Amino acid sequence: MSQLRGPAPAGAPGPVRRRGAPPAVRAWAQALGAAAAGIVTMIVVAALGLWAAGAADLPGGAFPSVVAATVLVAAGGSVGLSGDVGGLAQAGAALDVVPLSVTLAGALVTAALFLLPLRHRAVAGTGELLARVARTAVCWLVLLLLLTLAARHSFTITVGNDLADRIGAELGATPTVGFRAEVPATLGAGLLWILALLVLTFLVSRRAPLSPGLLRFQDSVRPPAFAMLLTLLCYVVIGLVIGIVELITKDHPAETFAVMFLGLPNLAWMALGIGTGGAWVGHVDKAIGLPLPHLLDQVLRAHGKRTLDLGALARYDGRAWLLVAVAAVVLLVAAFTAAVRSPARRPAWRHAVEMAVVLAVTLLAVGLLTRISAHYGLSLMGLGDLGGDLGGEVTLEPQLLRLVGVGLAWGLVTGFLGALPARRVRHPGAVEKS
Repeated sequence: MSQLRGPAPAGAPGPVRRRGAPPAVRAWAQALGAAAAGIVTMIVVAALGLWAAGAADLPGGAFPSVVAATVLVAAGGSVGLSGDVGGLAQAGAALDVVPLSVTLAGALVTAALFLLPLRHRAVAGTGELLARVARTAVCWLVLLLLLTLAARHSFTITVGNDLADRIGAELGATPTVGFRAEVPATLGAGLLWILALLVLTFLVSRRAPLSPGLLRFQDSVRPPAFAMLLTLLCYVVIGLVIGIVELITKDHPAETFAVMFLGLPNLAWMALGIGTGGAWVGHVDKAIGLPLPHLLDQVLRAHGKRTLDLGALARYDGRAWLLVAVAAVVLLVAAFTAAVRSPARRPAWRHAVEMAVVLAVTLLAVGLLTRISAHYGLSLMGLGDLGGDLGGEVTLEPQLLRLVGVGLAWGLVTGFLGALPARRVRHPGAVEKS
């Protein structure tokens, strides 16, 4: 039987009410959590990939610094390379490549946690959304600034034989290689990176609330944008499956592991571009530590620049033509998904135009993100490369106009064909006739 309690006597303490954190503190905690989770994910993925690539054996305990530099580059930052070999020698080094496995992992985690507090809302004020974006960007930049303090190192390297090392030491030309994060460029590019990620998050996700003034654009923008996200993730999953098979069946697991954790999207999204008829132009002079699949190495390792397209790949492996079939299936599924997520009675030609535009933009972005420019060289008194392993070059540049052109063509065809069966499927907001 329950007991009835009268009013508490005068002076007695009342019931204790627990209060949560103030809204401002909670909002900053959410922003910091999203940014920190993304950075930690990138650190883990980069560390695993670099460990498999052999970076843990770098002299002078450089591994943590290399991991930090890799994360900065993956987040749009800039890391400068330098060589100091004394007055009688010259060294040159440059590295421009984005480890998209690290980038993609951090982007997915950051976007998911950014959306978590907003998942039950359909509309939000413009000021609130801008404030959330600003807080997340500030936390992201602070974490990047901390990484720039760790992304610096220098170490001495040998030229391959004892005699050359002794001569270099006597002449004051012992080669030293170093790298250092460029703070202003890193913070500027990092700000653009996080803002672009959050904008894309609002463009792609139906769970992201919009301000009332933007609601009229969601039906025309979000379905094709989601279709492109689906396309890119499908290619990464396909590449992951192929990588796992390679790990099981081939005899170079460390190299395969390094490619998966550093450059899997680079290769997978290039396969999308090549499968649709796009091309890259490049050259591999000498391996300098960048893990490249054997087939790409065969095509590019020749005198002068070579075109990397379907024809070039098929000359070394006829299975390259399967890339066309994979592109057709994935893009048709993506176009069908976009049409189903769009309002009913939208004409097929409009789906085709939307698909053409987003696919052309996507392939343009893929081309810009997958370019490679890396070289290192060392000479003493003009005598050229001091050792076979100290000079090399890898370049890979996209043919952007060709990528945009094939994107428009494939988008028109797959967008139209994918919209036809979507008419038989119930669309969001459609009302069934009784």
